[in-house]
Amino acid sequence: MLARRPRDPLQALRRRGQDLKLQVDSLVTESQLTGALEPSKRRDIYQRCIQLKQAVDENKNALQKLSKADESAPVGNYEKRKEEEYSLLEKLTCQLQELAVGVSKKDTLKDETHSDKEDEDLTEEDEEETEDTGGEEEESEGDEEEKQEQDSPKQAEIVTYFALGDFAAQQAGDLTFKKGDILHIIDKKPDGWWLAKDAEGNEGLIPRTYLEPYNKKDKQESSEEGSKEGSEEDVEVVDETANGAEVKQRTDSHWSAVRKALSEINTTETLATMGAIPAGFRPSLLAQLLDEGNRFQASYFLQPELTTSQLAFRDLLWDAKAGTIMSRLSRVSLILTLWSCKMIPLPGTSIQVLSRHVRLCLFDGSKVLSNIHTVRAVWQPKKPKTWTFSPQVTGIMPCLLDGDCFIRSNSSTPDLGILFELGISYIRNSTGERGELSCGWVFLKLFDASGVPIPAKTYELFLNGGTPYEKGVEVDPSMSRRAQGSVFRQMISMRRQPQLLVKLRSLNRRSRAMLSLLPETLVGSMCSAHLLIFYRQILGDVLLRDRTNLQSADLISHPVLATFPMLLEQPDVMDALRSSWAEKESTLKRSEKRDQELLKAEFRLVYHDCVLPLLHSTLLPPFKWAEEETEAARWKAIADFLKQSRENEGSLKALLSPDGVHEPFDLSEQTYDFLGEMRKSSA
Repeated sequence: MLARRPRDPLQALRRRGQDLKLQVDSLVTESQLTGALEPSKRRDIYQRCIQLKQAVDENKNALQKLSKADESAPVGNYEKRKEEEYSLLEKLTCQLQELAVGVSKKDTLKDETHSDKEDEDLTEEDEEETEDTGGEEEESEGDEEEKQEQDSPKQAEIVTYFALGDFAAQQAGDLTFKKGDILHIIDKKPDGWWLAKDAEGNEGLIPRTYLEPYNKKDKQESSEEGSKEGSEEDVEVVDETANGAEVKQRTDSHWSAVRKALSEINTTETLATMGAIPAGFRPSLLAQLLDEGNRFQASYFLQPELTTSQLAFRDLLWDAKAGTIMSRLSRVSLILTLWSCKMIPLPGTSIQVLSRHVRLCLFDGSKVLSNIHTVRAVWQPKKPKTWTFSPQVTGIMPCLLDGDCFIRSNSSTPDLGILFELGISYIRNSTGERGELSCGWVFLKLFDASGVPIPAKTYELFLNGGTPYEKGVEVDPSMSRRAQGSVFRQMISMRRQPQLLVKLRSLNRRSRAMLSLLPETLVGSMCSAHLLIFYRQILGDVLLRDRTNLQSADLISHPVLATFPMLLEQPDVMDALRSSWAEKESTLKRSEKRDQELLKAEFRLVYHDCVLPLLHSTLLPPFKWAEEETEAARWKAIADFLKQSRENEGSLKALLSPDGVHEPFDLSEQTYDFLGEMRKSSA
């Protein structure tokens, strides 16, 4: 008899998920049919919830580590099946959380109307449990219970909680506590991280998932359940004091930025109390992400991505027939035009606005899926509440003002969309403190419920206040959308709401062919897209065509590849390259413009003549965001250098001039470490 073929990993996890679903459904039905649960039954259901949640978490962790390469045979729609299974496990987690919270909480009034017989039965059950787990604390716990029952408090609003488990501070601003500690809640943040004070007066942020309202009987029962369970499993709960916002786990790659933004909310609350900013303003989440290294920088997404085996490039392939890199189609490829922002509330006179801008990225409702692209807005003193953008940047206009953006993504998530965050960089006049605030955000889903792309048209998007993880917050509560009265009054109220006007444009044949040479996931400015394509083509030549040994991971001597990503974080140098290349291109004949090899050679010459001297010149101050003096000094230095290069037919004279001092030479200016720069596959 033939042995049964072992089930494939994904199939085994899906089967396990169905078994867990049956167990969860059975437990939910049991809790509903039982009615008023006895204490022992309630504890039994609570413990089973914890055990099932642990099993669900194990299945989720195994599913996240699973890849297509683990399958013994090809699986159709692998990623879709994997996402469906993960969604099922998330749903089971939520069901277990709600059930655990429901059975672990007691109604205080019901506790007070318990008969003496019920109290005696409960005490007997507690004593039996204590004997099973050791029984050494039986007498002291009984005395404590009698003392607690004599003075059980009644509070209209519970502000004191006890800890269900130990928590060690993960970073600055967290508050460390032990299981059983009594914590006084100072401020209940809607994201589930609350500001608390312990018995010693220390303050910090703590997770809501570790807390239970301080009720003396509940504390005893929780302690018994913890000892009987033998572990400190934490159950996520729904924060009933924060508009029902579900507490989110710290599993996404950018939670530390969320935490950093939340830790600065006290500053914004102070400014709001002073009347300096509207109540819906928050520290900018996307600005915090950009400050955390290059994970959300365009330079990171511009690099090729390795396959799961890390032995080949996943999105950089060679087309032998065309003699260049292969075009890569993506699920989303479109052009977005920022038109204007209307009715944006004004900050008070106590802060000075240094920059008004929009940051945008691909988003799935919980995490950022692309680089974060920034477009600076302009405004007129006559219309201070209106921000405008340049629909098309040409000539010497900075690419930072370019309102035309390309959007590319190959994500299969059904919730894929674009997150817009309107922001201002500011300085406080009294203290000189600098910061960045979000003036509102909006999420535009790119697919409807049936998976069909939304139409290419102009969208009028009303902004939300708070952060993308807060719901129901208005930018300026004094101009509420929920206006009362006639239809006309409501229409007037809606016209006064902060809003963003954007236009989605479908691609024509030329723009589609051009963008298909870019990485599958990238957001950027249309005015510099052709420069990015030159970089990718040169990258393909060096890594795929000219490398003699494709297994070699040695450093590559190539200044363009080594330094070009730096331009994406220094837009004024990118403008210098764009201007210099436009001048050079205007001198080429039509036949020369059709010769790709000649174009790449000319581009390298322009790059060496323009960019390399600027990047390492001591006359160019370090790039700093929203510092007017620094930006002006850099622009003047760049303009002077370009002028001298034109007059002297090249930059050689400027390089040899004693006035042009450069930084000491570093090998990184010449060497491209492609193995260190590659992105690891997310599949």
